[in-house]
Amino acid sequence: MARILIIEDNPANMQLMVYLLRAFGHQTFESPEGEAGLKTAHQETPDLILCDLQMPGIDGYEVARRIRLEPRLKLISLVAVTAYAMAGDREKVLAAGFNGYISKPINPESFLGQVDTFLPPDKRLSSSSSNFPSRT
Repeated sequence: MARILIIEDNPANMQLMVYLLRAFGHQTFESPEGEAGLKTAHQETPDLILCDLQMPGIDGYEVARRIRLEPRLKLISLVAVTAYAMAGDREKVLAAGFNGYISKPINPESFLGQVDTFLPPDKRLSSSSSNFPSRT
């Protein structure tokens, strides 16, 4: 499974993402703010980084800028997890260096599928649909 760094300052959002990702076997690393998230990214070199945009200290846009400047990190998929879902926000997020975004509030039914699209092919759950539990 994948190694995923979550940079999120809201404890409830963090808890939900960690729970969902770990339930499907992913390893998670958590950081409540951007600066610590960058440090963790350097130490762990994750397969994917999920990053809030609005955080104290450095925001998600600055996290993206710094990650894209780092040779070891610049090719890691970076996904904004944000409440901003207005017209033009997607373009702004992509222009900042993110590979895409997932809207808040997080929908547990679709979250893993959304994350899966940004993982390296060999780390995706969708490569084996039997990994997803059936709904009864």
